[in-house]
Amino acid sequence: MRFTLGICLIIGALFSYAAGVDPNNFKTCEQSSFCKRSRKVQSTGSKYAIIPGTLNSYADSLTADLVNKDNHHQFTFKLEALMGNTFRLQIDEKNPLRPRYRVEHALKGKPATTQIRVQESQGVLSITAGNSKAVIHGDPFHIEFYEDDVHVVTVNAKNWLYFEHLRQKAAVQTEGAEGAEAQDANPDAIQPPAETHEDPGAWEENFKSHHDSKPYGPEAVALDFAFPAAEVLFGIPEHADSFVLKSTSGTDPYRLYNLDVFEYVVDSKMALYGSVPVLYGHGSQRTAGVYWQNAAETWVDIHTAETNVVSSLVNFVSGTRKTPPPSAHFMSESGIVDAFIMLGPKPIDVFKQYAGLTGTHELPQLFALAYHQSRWNYNDERDVATVSAKFDEFNMPMDTMWLDIEYTDGKRYFTWDKFKFPDSLAMVKNLTDLGRHLVVIIDPHIKRDNAYFFHNDCTEQGYYIKTRDGNDYEGWCWPGSASYPDFFNPVVREYYASQYELSKFKTVTADVMLWNDMNEPSVFNGPEVTAPKDLVHFGNWEHRDVHNLYGHMHIMGTFAGLLKRDPNQRPFILTRSHFAGSQRYAAIWTGDNLADWAHLQHSIKMCLTEAVAGFSFCGADVGGFFGNPEAELLERWYQTGIFLPFFRAHAHIDTKRREPWLFPERTRQIIRSALLKRYSYLPLWYTSFYELEKTGAPVIRPMLTHYPHDKEAFGIDSQLLVQQRLLVRPVMQQGVSKVDVYFPAIDDKKNGDYWYDVDTFERQERAGYVSVPVTEYKIPVWQRGGSIVPKKERLRRSAPLMLHDPYTLIVCLDRHGKADGTLYLDDEKSYKYRDGEHIYVNYEFEQNQLRNNFIGKPKYKSNAWIERVVIAGLQLVPKSATITVNGVSQQLEVEQQGNAVIVRKPGVKMDVDFALKLNY
Repeated sequence: MRFTLGICLIIGALFSYAAGVDPNNFKTCEQSSFCKRSRKVQSTGSKYAIIPGTLNSYADSLTADLVNKDNHHQFTFKLEALMGNTFRLQIDEKNPLRPRYRVEHALKGKPATTQIRVQESQGVLSITAGNSKAVIHGDPFHIEFYEDDVHVVTVNAKNWLYFEHLRQKAAVQTEGAEGAEAQDANPDAIQPPAETHEDPGAWEENFKSHHDSKPYGPEAVALDFAFPAAEVLFGIPEHADSFVLKSTSGTDPYRLYNLDVFEYVVDSKMALYGSVPVLYGHGSQRTAGVYWQNAAETWVDIHTAETNVVSSLVNFVSGTRKTPPPSAHFMSESGIVDAFIMLGPKPIDVFKQYAGLTGTHELPQLFALAYHQSRWNYNDERDVATVSAKFDEFNMPMDTMWLDIEYTDGKRYFTWDKFKFPDSLAMVKNLTDLGRHLVVIIDPHIKRDNAYFFHNDCTEQGYYIKTRDGNDYEGWCWPGSASYPDFFNPVVREYYASQYELSKFKTVTADVMLWNDMNEPSVFNGPEVTAPKDLVHFGNWEHRDVHNLYGHMHIMGTFAGLLKRDPNQRPFILTRSHFAGSQRYAAIWTGDNLADWAHLQHSIKMCLTEAVAGFSFCGADVGGFFGNPEAELLERWYQTGIFLPFFRAHAHIDTKRREPWLFPERTRQIIRSALLKRYSYLPLWYTSFYELEKTGAPVIRPMLTHYPHDKEAFGIDSQLLVQQRLLVRPVMQQGVSKVDVYFPAIDDKKNGDYWYDVDTFERQERAGYVSVPVTEYKIPVWQRGGSIVPKKERLRRSAPLMLHDPYTLIVCLDRHGKADGTLYLDDEKSYKYRDGEHIYVNYEFEQNQLRNNFIGKPKYKSNAWIERVVIAGLQLVPKSATITVNGVSQQLEVEQQGNAVIVRKPGVKMDVDFALKLNY
């Protein structure tokens, strides 16, 4: 019976994957009792006040007690000033029946604090830290935050604070005890008056055939944040929606609850695979952010003055708004209020402030930034070898082959199918000898099989997540009956990490990297295709408290395992489930998308939103995971994918094979051209990721990042910036011969930067929309005037083989004839760069001369050199150029090629100072 049920569930899952998502399988706010209760406060308001005489100030913080004036329950709040224009607000019960969950492992470490000055005037408290100030009002309780005297955020602006204190379920009432609650287990707890929850879902809840026991009753927390200086709100990934968040008036809120949603619909507020509860408010003069650190199911209402915030932005009149400022209402099922208020003032500042809290991607190996070839599944060793060989035959670069679940022995992870992959080590060696890599999948569902060592170990040692009754939880996923390791237990994570040691996982090498999928966790027979909320984790925390962190803990274990396996090699991991801070361990992708034009368009929208939430290393399955893309869609998807940081083609097991050479010659050549462009820009991608690790500045950025005053740019999510060097507007519509591109303004007079077409170096000088002609080969990309971009333009089969290839510097001049730009290089694999073994250089062009200035002493020895300098924007064509190295000068040839001037063969090594002067 169990076997039959398992087969039926798996067949049902496969059928569902083919049929598309059914929204009815996922809750609405009305079907989520805590969301309904929290949202009700929007019409009734709530009453919280500081209790007089409870204020205490310290060097870096202030504390006080709060009271809910309706039920007299007491809370503590702490406001702390952090380094970097940031405050932290925490609210918890003063005497809870049991501790409430506080998120761990999301922050990169304990945030550094800064000193404060406290002033009181007429019962209002002001806390000042540098240019930032928090003004605390006691009754009704709310806090206004100022940056350089500009009001940018208000906490509890609408009095929507809602905090359901823990309680015991009311006993049967007897005469004389009407309305009384049962005695608290904590005898020291203050007993508030009784509260009656009319909501039948407060103490237990059903959804479809699933029952949630809710042993601790209602415990929701909610709080609103207003952004008085903002005109648009954005953030809170992951959703398949526009970059600028839409009003949720009359609709469901945006939902943050990690779920396995296949063939998801676009333009939707539905929850997807990741939950990153960081929100930004942006206006012409200021940008601020809020990071709501809570790992429970969360809904976020967005309130804006206009239904269409993109086309009808809010106006200001004499410093006073015509309409209420945009605001957000965060509502979580459990936990505490733990909010970080980041005060900018510029977009790039607030992105860095968030990165300062949760961390950044570390610099990946170069191969990870190149092209990845995947499908579910490559059949056997011969299939892998053939695919690799075909890329060489058709002269197309490719760096990484991927294997999905079918490579395993019966979907038992850390094993191989011995018939299909009898000599996996030889297969891996064949790839690495060509400069290529292999990535294999390892998911968190563990097959319940008494002949499987991993399952036996987890059973014997008690490593699985438990049911309320203390038994191992059993769900269903790809292996059939499965259980799930409790990665919140550090012993379990250590055990899991140890399985990557080559003495145990003997069928791989240290160069094989990892893909962690299905880690929301996905449970085919669970409520909403995930784990029940009343499961119990290490520390006696319910799954409802930590759900959105489960995938994060999984990849923490994987990262530790890969690092232990080879401490000198930077791990590469791809994860589907993610939370704040997951970017420290893994790249992400947008999940089970569909081969259609709408999903192609949303790949840009979704990755831009992820990038500002810490996840620059984002991409989408090229071609779409489900369905069979027509040639034009596939061509345009490759052309779009090369300008997203993670670049992988992937497809469902039921789709037709779609390796590039299987298409007609025209399509092959278009895809090949796109691949070559991606590889030529690898030096820029690599430099960008190094600078991301150092500064927290996203690799890909929305237009408003560098054009914060241009209101037209706020809502544009059909184009992106790569740092501040490239503007990319992919062709994402069918059958078009032109696309509209917006060139942003740098001032109120609609002056713009110079932008140079990267193919022709034709210059665009004015801001505004321009209709740009496109052919099937054309990818509309411009380099900003004033920037220098490093490239490598020699074709190789894979990125590691380009290590010592020469560089080309593309110099595009601004209105003043100037440009600058950085280049970073190292061994592209190890951690030696953190010991200084790298070259980091800034190139500057001014007064017809190009110079390099090293940032730190170059300690890495590279055999690469500069073979060309391409300069666009010169007024006159120089007759020659002179390069001076170590006091020795040499004449160089110069030639005009279209709209650019090329200086050939400077021949200078990357770690040597030089000056190159144009001669007229």
